[in-house]
Amino acid sequence: MIKTKAKIIFIMGVSGVGKSTIGSLLSEKLNIPFFDGDDFHPEENILKMSKGEPLNDDDRLGWLQTLNKLAIEQLVNKGCVIVCSALKEKYRDILNTDIKERAEWVFLNGSFEQIKQRINDRKGHFMSSDLLKSQFDILEAPKNAIEIDINLSPNNIVEMISKEILKKSEFGLFGLGVMGKSLSRNLANKGFNISLFNRHVEGVEEDVAKKFKNEFKELSSSLAFDNIESFVNSLQKPRKIMLMVNAGKIVDYVIEDLLPFLDAGDILIDGGNSNYNKTKERFHYLKSKNIHFVGTGVSGGEEGALKGPSIMPGCDKDVYKDIQPFLEAIAAKDANNLPCCTHIGTEGSGHFVKMVHNGIEYAEMQLLAEVYVMLKALGNNPDQIATILESWKASTNSYLLEITIDILRKKEGDDWLVNKIMDKAGNKGTGNWTTISTAELGVPSTMIASALFARYTSFYKEERITASENFEKNTTSNLNLTTDDILKAYQFARIINHYQGFKLIQEASKSYSWNLNLSELARIWTGGCIIKSDLMVEFVDIFKTTDNLLTNKIIIKKIKLLKPSIKKVVSEGILNELAIPTFSEAINFLNSFAVADSSANLIQAQRDYFGAHTYQRKDDNSKKFYHTDWINN
Repeated sequence: MIKTKAKIIFIMGVSGVGKSTIGSLLSEKLNIPFFDGDDFHPEENILKMSKGEPLNDDDRLGWLQTLNKLAIEQLVNKGCVIVCSALKEKYRDILNTDIKERAEWVFLNGSFEQIKQRINDRKGHFMSSDLLKSQFDILEAPKNAIEIDINLSPNNIVEMISKEILKKSEFGLFGLGVMGKSLSRNLANKGFNISLFNRHVEGVEEDVAKKFKNEFKELSSSLAFDNIESFVNSLQKPRKIMLMVNAGKIVDYVIEDLLPFLDAGDILIDGGNSNYNKTKERFHYLKSKNIHFVGTGVSGGEEGALKGPSIMPGCDKDVYKDIQPFLEAIAAKDANNLPCCTHIGTEGSGHFVKMVHNGIEYAEMQLLAEVYVMLKALGNNPDQIATILESWKASTNSYLLEITIDILRKKEGDDWLVNKIMDKAGNKGTGNWTTISTAELGVPSTMIASALFARYTSFYKEERITASENFEKNTTSNLNLTTDDILKAYQFARIINHYQGFKLIQEASKSYSWNLNLSELARIWTGGCIIKSDLMVEFVDIFKTTDNLLTNKIIIKKIKLLKPSIKKVVSEGILNELAIPTFSEAINFLNSFAVADSSANLIQAQRDYFGAHTYQRKDDNSKKFYHTDWINN
């Protein structure tokens, strides 16, 4: 990807609109080279046009590729102006190859009669007015170009183009909290010209954007605002604005504040942890106003946002093309140096998968907390537990395992800091939303729910203290476990957790017709995000052949190997009154799931007894529903 701030300015339109004149004048004003696309036609093309024969797409392909190569070469210096008819969108796509984020398009527009007269007035040009109609017939007006009326004088046209291009930012960041600031610096470090906005609150938040800009060298060329209209007007069209504000009604307020200053085709990107249902509503609401909305999950925290997060944008595919260069440039890179960012799907899909990501994260964190409980019960202090976990990295490494090791080793004075932290775990709602969604979609993501309820339980600190006095536990631990038992149980539980999370995503994909790619999703979760792990790397290939982890031979073999350990760990935990709910749920889920005949037949009979809800019979393959008069029989 080109990282210089140089630009390629394409002047396009049918023959006779004055492309060469405008391009030459503009190059002089901007002090950059000028190239006339007609000069790069091969002899066979010129000969064909001189005979009055229009060029076909095959004729144009090599010519367009030559111009694209020229543009890439010029970006190494300071850019250039290229004039080229580029009448079809697919022609412009070829010209844009590998430089889209650095290309500016100017569309010179006029009427057929006006342009025909201009052509007839020219002497010695190979293009005759007879070919003009064929050009108008194939002309596909660009959606995202600076459109100029050729009735204006050349000098006025050049002035208008200059004002539009010069001092215009490519990308806008709205909201400079922790994540907004980090993403801003990330974009600036990748060479993008950006505009920054933060609200002005007298005596509370004043000149936030300007002060932030002055704090970091990489932001020196950015534009800082606390006025919305000025911020919006500072951006190139179509405007690309990333909202980094708190989820909820604030997003709606910001959208309404921005709308009066936006134009059709502009793009709003919500990079917060918004509820996917609200994102779906905003997506369709803004579509009705010809504004594109992109619900985008961003994972990686403050450091990830600065150095490279995992990014999950949900939008229409053609809209993704416009924001792709920016998002993929700032994303983390996977093992093959590909960006941990991909087009997820449409509507609220980006925020949905980020929500499930957070749900998986809840269970992964809870599992490590329960590992800590068991290793502590075996008599280990935090340093010793950290050393044990360090040894696990060889077989089951993850970002969360690594940070847990760091946490356990942190001391304050003579004691470990973790011992001084209040045991009340907070949450920002995504685990709650995931649990609601798994219930609404009828998917048994039980470990996520268990982890969420463990946090809720922790919050009742005072009542827990009272309960601990009322129900005294045996303080003498007889935990008959090895660290290897706990490691294998941990590995088992993590597989079940990820199965449940991806199963929820798969079912949502079907229900909402999102056509989500589980392998590609696993790939962008191998870097930058909170749940990146060695296990996630394995899933990338597995999901290329199945959408059900529990049918994969490698996973089946692992589960069979690990199952005895989790049975032992959970049994010992219960016997020693240790709170390990997510470990327990992992084996309970498999025990209830991997069974051909369950107890649900009795439940269905009970439902039919008191509510006449009917039931199906095992001995009837017609899927007919039956009802029994249970009392009289």
